[in-house]
Amino acid sequence: MKTNLLIAIANLVKSPIINLVSYYHATNRANHMGDALEFYVKDLFCNSVNEKNLEKKNETYSKYFSYIGNQNNPPDIIIKRGDAIEVKKIESLRSGIALNSLYPKDKLFSDSPMITTACRNCEDWREKDLVYVIGISKDDKLKTLWIVYGNCYSANKEVYERVRDKISKGVNKLQNIEFSETNELGRVNKVDPLGITYLRIRGMWGIENPIKVFDYIVPTEKNSDFFVNAILLKEKYLSFPEKDRKNLENLVGDNFSIKDIKIKSPNNPAKLLEAKLLSFRK
Repeated sequence: MKTNLLIAIANLVKSPIINLVSYYHATNRANHMGDALEFYVKDLFCNSVNEKNLEKKNETYSKYFSYIGNQNNPPDIIIKRGDAIEVKKIESLRSGIALNSLYPKDKLFSDSPMITTACRNCEDWREKDLVYVIGISKDDKLKTLWIVYGNCYSANKEVYERVRDKISKGVNKLQNIEFSETNELGRVNKVDPLGITYLRIRGMWGIENPIKVFDYIVPTEKNSDFFVNAILLKEKYLSFPEKDRKNLENLVGDNFSIKDIKIKSPNNPAKLLEAKLLSFRK
């Protein structure tokens, strides 16, 4: 069974849910917005929003997804033979997004040292398009949902790795300090006389909220209780099955729109990329 972003957005337009915590608490035992948001995202892609039986819901997830991660093992979801999905929750329209030890990604690569063996072996793949789904909540209610493909939002991995590697090499050149191999910026062993203390040197990455990044295209919404914006390259939009595009386009009306836009390239802001803006208001 196959799914994609257009199917998920069509399901959202048909079944918008704002009170996520109360909705998912009974069936999925989600006690906070982060868990509830992940369940909602999975249900949108699987058309299982109205499924109350947890066992059946998990069976449906297994049909559509080849991998489901957790907070410490990104990505959060991989669609079978499809895109990878990273879900983030923040609590302010202007808050930055904490990525912790992972730099922003335009795509997900199977040779990344930051993913698990289970993720790497979930199917036969080398790279996947990556979707960031960013939920903004207040008082246990979902206020805003931004859905942005990584190649509209993040530069090529070489940009971030160059900075990371320069810092790591600089740290590891320090004299009279014992370092060891690590995927982090550095690890110092035997800091104390007994040789039992170590120091982990970690990078803490973050990225600006898409509300701020794309404010030259999408003005801040002030009059809606709930709004959704999705940005993807036009080329990606046209790569989805025609039936899914037509199904979504048939939903265009007062509350839902599809627009052609041009966005700044994350690798060269002087270059504009043809993209699509999908917007829903409630």
